[in-house]
Amino acid sequence: MKVLLAIFIGGGLGSVSRFGISILGSKLFATKFPVGTLLANLLSCIVLGLLVGVFQDKVNSEELRAMLILGFCGGFSTFSTFSLETLNLMKGGQYWMAALNVIISVLACLFILYLFVQKSKVI
Repeated sequence: MKVLLAIFIGGGLGSVSRFGISILGSKLFATKFPVGTLLANLLSCIVLGLLVGVFQDKVNSEELRAMLILGFCGGFSTFSTFSLETLNLMKGGQYWMAALNVIISVLACLFILYLFVQKSKVI
């Protein structure tokens, strides 16, 4: 039960954080490109990469791991929003922007996750 509560709390914090990043991205970049979602996904990969490395050997709390990795990162990352925004770009005839969104999001998130998992092992 403690693990479920931890995931619930982390998910709420991650979702609120994602909402804030999306608003900030929209205000900073006046474009139809979904910058806020991309920023949230990239930041989520950084956080997830660091947490995976830290929890691998250094932290044994199942509740803390569940709250941060499953809850916060799960609530903070935005695959469904990413998919909807990409679909809306395609519906609007902006196929090149949709393709760019998919390519940048997938490749950048994979690279950042890999990089920060490696970096966190050094900490």
